[in-house]
Amino acid sequence: MSADGSGHLKMYILIRERVPIGFAVLAAAHASLAAYLKFRDTPEVAEWLSGPFYKVVCKVTDEAFEQAKGFEDHVVLTESSLGGQEVAIAFKPRREWPNAFRFYRLYRS
Repeated sequence: MSADGSGHLKMYILIRERVPIGFAVLAAAHASLAAYLKFRDTPEVAEWLSGPFYKVVCKVTDEAFEQAKGFEDHVVLTESSLGGQEVAIAFKPRREWPNAFRFYRLYRS
């Protein structure tokens, strides 16, 4: 098993790159909780919670954000302070991800 957690269940959180850093941090926290609440009764979340519960936070373009909404098992977060804009998408933890996820950039300040 590699250091990046391959083989483990991972939750992906995608943040729009145009979201200011302060809102991005809040969006990531809210997205993690929202995904947990939406999918908490699934076997994947039960296994994920048994640890370690990996999360991958990525910064994506508007185009990638819209495309990602086509993948199953997600929740979209909005930010009222930004006029209700969609700012993040969180996905139910899983081991195998669509190929597009390999190309999303990790979120770094």
